[in-house]
This record gives sequence, structure tokens and C-alpha cells, in this order.
Amino acid sequence: MKYDYIIVGSGLFGCTFANLAIKNNQKCLIIEKRNHPFGNCYTHHLHSIEIHQYGPHIFHTNNENIWNYVNEFDTFNTFTYKPKVIYQKEIFSFPINLMTFYQLWGIRTPTEAMAKIEQVKMDIKNPQNLEEYALSTIGRELYDIFIYGYTKKQWNIEPKQLPAFIFKRLPIRFTFDENYFLDKYQGIPENGYSYMMQNMIENTKIILDTNYFDNKDYWNSLAKKVIYTGPIDEYFDYCYGSLEYRSLKFEHEILEQQDYQGNAVMNYTDISVEQTRIIEHKHFAPLSLLKNNKTIITKEYPCSFQDNNIPYYPINNSLNNNTYNQYKKLALKQNKTIFGGRLAEYRYYNMDQIIASSISKFMKTNNLVY
Repeated sequence: MKYDYIIVGSGLFGCTFANLAIKNNQKCLIIEKRNHPFGNCYTHHLHSIEIHQYGPHIFHTNNENIWNYVNEFDTFNTFTYKPKVIYQKEIFSFPINLMTFYQLWGIRTPTEAMAKIEQVKMDIKNPQNLEEYALSTIGRELYDIFIYGYTKKQWNIEPKQLPAFIFKRLPIRFTFDENYFLDKYQGIPENGYSYMMQNMIENTKIILDTNYFDNKDYWNSLAKKVIYTGPIDEYFDYCYGSLEYRSLKFEHEILEQQDYQGNAVMNYTDISVEQTRIIEHKHFAPLSLLKNNKTIITKEYPCSFQDNNIPYYPINNSLNNNTYNQYKKLALKQNKTIFGGRLAEYRYYNMDQIIASSISKFMKTNNLVY
């Protein structure tokens, strides 16, 4: 056979797998359905500004090995993610922290903030969903400002119908720390994710505008194994039904001004405002870029998967998880195909988790130890 691996999809899982194969003197061919490589991590330069085409990607991890690994392919800057919230024209510090408590209630100390939370949180025994868990943790006012509208727009479902773990991803702080992530390592590749991922795959051939399923048998015949990173339900021809996703639409605008909003990301949590956030890309890089007389913003709108056809967020309710588990059983029976990444594993992975999963599966496939 011509290749050791056919890699279906050029996102972070596929590029990591290809890089490890290259380091082990194995040959890969990558095929990509889109007209550009690197999936949702794809970035490009416009007016000297690095554009995150599919929304902000901030790399963060506590895993020193993973951090050292990605730094092989580009130097990372020191960007830290500190979004702000706009609700009914008011701007709040976010994630919820001591500055938020001061803005709302004039509270200045951690002790006062903790006492206030005890006062406002609702007494809900054994909360069963996102809304109940949030109300029992932070109370009605904080829930209405920061959680309800954003969550309803993002998922198009009432929060009381969503699992509590979605809220648990949101940090609540009793200090003035506005850094969204508490991981030890955080940053963005100085030359962009496309540059980083191109370095990962080196001279590996990548074929764009190619749907694996249009000629599945042919692609399978070229390699010993297939690394599949697409939707797992599509691979098995939806035999157990379709898995559900939420998707996103993006509106990019070039503005003739130095700075539009003074921050990389502003979240719009009011249910009456259509977008969930506005991204200003130059703020992901050193502030020297502010000398540029243009800026580029992206408005982000949640939408149904059917409206956009790019899956972003798996809807991990019990119905979908049960369906996925049926597909997973089929996947485990495949001798030639290895399934990995957000879509093939139907999980909301962070980038470091995708890399860790890819490394683990490569090592297991090759009987190696990382």
C-alpha cells in the first residue's frame, strides 16, 4: 500500500496524528472536505491582522508535555482570555469575579462577596438541570445577567432542559482575577494556527475539496489504516439516526478605525440581541497592532446545524449520548479505521484534549509509550 495512514480531516486531531507518524518515518495522506486546511482552527492574515476564521481559539492547558509539544511548531504569545459581558447596555467584568460583585452591589472584599452569594442563591435540593444548578449556585440576578440569555441563544433550548455540566464549565471567583482560564499555560501561536499546523504536517500531502465518502473504497485502498475525524454517524450512514449539533454563523467586517471595542471578545448575554459575541481579532496579538488604522471584527451567531451544515457543539443530552454509544460500539469493531476528535468522539474537547487524544491513539496503534 502507498501510505501507512489516510487521514480524513485536517483539524488538530488529524495534524497531530500526522506529525507523530512523520516522526516515526510513516507516510500519510490527508484529505480535507473544505477548500482550506486545518478545520475550525484555520487562521489567515488580512491587513496585517491574524483572523480566527471560526471564532476565537485560545490554547490553554495544565499539561506541560502538551504545552512543550505545541511550542515545537510556533512560539506562543502571552495572551490571556478576559472577555467582557454586555447586558442591557451595561458592561460587566467576566467571568464572574470580585469586580463583577463590585459593579453590581458595591462589594469590595471576598468575605462580603461570599456572604452575598449565600444570601442570593436559591435553596434547590438536588438540582437536576443547568438552570436549577445555576440558581442554586449564584442566584437569580447573576443568572439572568450572565447565563440565561447567552445559553438560550447558544443552544436554542431553555436552560432548564440542558445538563448542569455546561454551567459547571464557568468559573466563579471571589478575587479580582478576570482570566477566564486557570490553566498554567495559555497563549496563541504568534504566527497563527495555520502556520503552526502546517509545521506539524511538514511536507505531508493534503488534498482539499475532497469528500471521503464520494470514493471511500478508493481512499481506503491506499493505506493500511484510516484516521477518521468526521461525524461518526455519517461514517455509519446514519444507521442509528443523526446526532444533533449546534452550529455558528460568522459575519466578518473590516472597519476603518484603530480599535472597535477595546477587547478581544465581548459577550452579549441579553436575549434581545441576536449575536452571542463580537470578536476583535487584533487584540489576540501584541497591542502594537493597534497602530494599524484598520480593525476586523466578527459577529458570531448561533444557529441550527441544518442552517449551516458545519457541526460545532455536540448536544450531549441523554438521547444523543445513547445514540452515540451505539455508534461507538460499531467503531470499536472496525479493525482498519481509528476514530478521533470532536466529531468522531462526539465530545466537546478543548484543543489540548484533542491533542492528548490523538497522541494516545497513535501510541496505542503503534504499541508505543508516550
